[in-house]
Amino acid sequence: MTSGDDRPEPRPLELDPEHLDGHTIDELTDYLEAGRVPADPSIDGSPACRLALDALERLHGLTPDLIAADTAAEPEADDGWVRRVLGGIALDAHAGRRIPLPTSEPGADLGITEGAVRGLVRAAERAVPGLVVGRCRFDGDVTLTGAPVRVLVDVSVPYGRPIPPLVERLRGEIAGRLALHTELNVTAVDITVRDVRPHGS
Repeated sequence: MTSGDDRPEPRPLELDPEHLDGHTIDELTDYLEAGRVPADPSIDGSPACRLALDALERLHGLTPDLIAADTAAEPEADDGWVRRVLGGIALDAHAGRRIPLPTSEPGADLGITEGAVRGLVRAAERAVPGLVVGRCRFDGDVTLTGAPVRVLVDVSVPYGRPIPPLVERLRGEIAGRLALHTELNVTAVDITVRDVRPHGS
């Protein structure tokens, strides 16, 4: 676990809609809560929106009291953990850089977007009940095959759970997913605990 003091905080929800193909996190939340009905092709056809919807669905599924608990936080807690996680989801869904995938097929040019790989990292939270991934970024040139890359992840953990085992389990899950689905030369998975959520959230 690292201090992460030198890393910029994720921006709040006032994110340029171009990161989500013209949509906002609020719109995606409303769409999800409506059961994705009526279908919106501009959302369903957007890889960035689908990544964000998947993350939002996991976040909302943790407990029905998540948003209520954040809203009812102490007045001085003006930037609650749910808001930080939502901001991270919006930023991470952006396609970002293209990461090459080696292939033996002549003339083939395969690649995966940085946003899709961040989606893999975020989905690792499913293996650690109660833990929520906030922001994820890659430190290194992911566009260059074999270049060393550090994975930097912010998380929120529930109060009362031992933090080191949670972090180690997540680190192993992230490393395993990246090794299986990418050719990134991951030299480290650095996890920073940004929030410890109180009981009931």
